[in-house]
Amino acid sequence: MPNMNAEPSHDEPDIDVVLHSQGYLALLLTAALIGIPLSFLVFAFLAAVHWLEHLMWDTLPTSLGLEPLPAWWPIATIGLAGVLVALAVTHLPGRGGHVPAEGLDASATPTSHVPGTMLAATAGWVLGAVVGPEAPLFAMGSGLALLAAKWVKAGGDARSTTVIAASGSAAAVSAVFGNPLVAVIMFLEVAGLARRQTMQLVLPCLVSSGVGALVFTGLGKWTGLEIDALSIPDLEPARLEIADVAWAFPVAAVVAVTTWAIFAVGRRTARLAASRTMVITVAAGLLAGCSAALYAVITDHSPADVALSGQATLPTLATQPGQWSAGALVALLVCKGLAYAVCLGTFRGGPVFPAVFLGAAFGLLASTWLPGIETVPGLAIGMAAGAAVTRLPVTSIVLVVLLLGDAARSQIPVVILAAVTALVVGEMLSGRRTASGSGRAVSRSSPNLPSTSRWPPRAPG
Repeated sequence: MPNMNAEPSHDEPDIDVVLHSQGYLALLLTAALIGIPLSFLVFAFLAAVHWLEHLMWDTLPTSLGLEPLPAWWPIATIGLAGVLVALAVTHLPGRGGHVPAEGLDASATPTSHVPGTMLAATAGWVLGAVVGPEAPLFAMGSGLALLAAKWVKAGGDARSTTVIAASGSAAAVSAVFGNPLVAVIMFLEVAGLARRQTMQLVLPCLVSSGVGALVFTGLGKWTGLEIDALSIPDLEPARLEIADVAWAFPVAAVVAVTTWAIFAVGRRTARLAASRTMVITVAAGLLAGCSAALYAVITDHSPADVALSGQATLPTLATQPGQWSAGALVALLVCKGLAYAVCLGTFRGGPVFPAVFLGAAFGLLASTWLPGIETVPGLAIGMAAGAAVTRLPVTSIVLVVLLLGDAARSQIPVVILAAVTALVVGEMLSGRRTASGSGRAVSRSSPNLPSTSRWPPRAPG
């Protein structure tokens, strides 16, 4: 796999020369122009997914007289998702996209792989697999951007093609995080760019994701259609106390160990699914469905709390924590953690959303059991720690700060402490795993940026 982590060569041109070149400025314009139709397509796709999800989890069971949602429902839906995802993995180009247990991948996706990737992802999301949308949107954005660049005859060399693909990824994923900055920071952390390469790639990503966010905002208001974005509205601000800071370290460490163990199970499941895709994927879907059913039976809550990525339930969990007793939170963590683990290795999607949700649930449980820690700091610590184990610490910090909204200003110190603690603990555990010969915990593969001696690239057209 080509690598962007290589050190820049000594004969690279000055970065100011690159940024002021006509070819690079033309590439920025291309990124902006491609971002507009791409954002329309992504919005339409996410609106369709939102509608289908509502159909499967609200409209259909209600029309069948199944109200409230029965505990057995996710067993059927996620089991069916397992069949559909396995068919996409075994019969379509690209094997359904990247395995979420391997982390996020910034590699450009061939256009021919996009249909299989999106079909596998849609089946999982709509039918209740515990995965998020960010990884398939990376793939969709880069694949469609490359197709658009080919149509308009842009991206004449390898570097400009890579930048256009990256810009498409950033534009696509900016929708679900509700902020274009998170998309750009996430892509840069996933790619692991060298310093000089960063500046050359960040500007097209900023332009395309900003245009994408503008399109998503406008389309939502004009059409009345909804897309699912990770957000927590109306969270009340809270003071940060010494006890909150003190608890940040142990709580984040426990969240990190738990999340790391979930990823370890996911990687083992992925290895099993590689050779017996249909059997293992369907079995994983049924196990995830049974976990959701067990949670519903134990707690009398909806099984949808365990199924799906968690982004729809997170606002209620954060703003109305009294709906869950301590026992219900424990059941939620155990059941969703198990479902998340097996879905990571078999279904197709992103790892971030469920990790944020589980971190939030753990933080709420900590605020219930531990003396001195309040609800909002507990949420902040848990979400930051859960997201940071994905090896995207800066993305995790920015994402959690934006999620907290008005409550963020006082919580930034514990968000940073929790993210750093979780990352260090996760790296220590990954180091032990690597030393024992098991390999890396999270894939950091990324597209190649050829030597900057190729800059400026050929102007579009």
